[in-house]
Amino acid sequence: MQEIATLGGGCFWCVEAPFRETVGVESAVSGYMGGARPNPSYEAVCSGATGHVEVVQITFDPSVISFRETLEIFFVLHDPTTLNRQGNDRGTQYRSVIFYHSEEQKAVAEAFIAELERQKVFDEPIVTAIEPAQTFWPAEGYHQDYLANNPYQPYCMFVVAPKLEKFRKKFAAKRKA
Repeated sequence: MQEIATLGGGCFWCVEAPFRETVGVESAVSGYMGGARPNPSYEAVCSGATGHVEVVQITFDPSVISFRETLEIFFVLHDPTTLNRQGNDRGTQYRSVIFYHSEEQKAVAEAFIAELERQKVFDEPIVTAIEPAQTFWPAEGYHQDYLANNPYQPYCMFVVAPKLEKFRKKFAAKRKA
């Protein structure tokens, strides 16, 4: 049986690429969640006016990778201590958020963040929001598998690719063959 995780951690390209290489992940789709406007466009979301967050919706097999393990990867891919910002990307559309799809996911997310805080994994407090999932709007087709389709685009070379490399080194055992 499949499970869904929806995670926002800055630009969706930075979250999507590593999850596409993760064992147990059947799909990683860039899109939008959390806003009021139906079927928002990338330009509208980037303006910050819609209230949506850039997210990646991950469909995974929990018998291969647990929801907690997806969070372990997610928290390495972005900085969960910066409010409404990841690097040079600024605005609520880039906020750190876990949209949960069940009460179990909510409990796992809350416990995981509390554990990270207790262990003082980060120098600053974690600001990642935990919110109920809403309607997921897939991003336009050209955003899907963006790094693979645009490896020489400067943002991909200098921002997305280093995050993918960090994932590959830290989670080598969780990579697809």
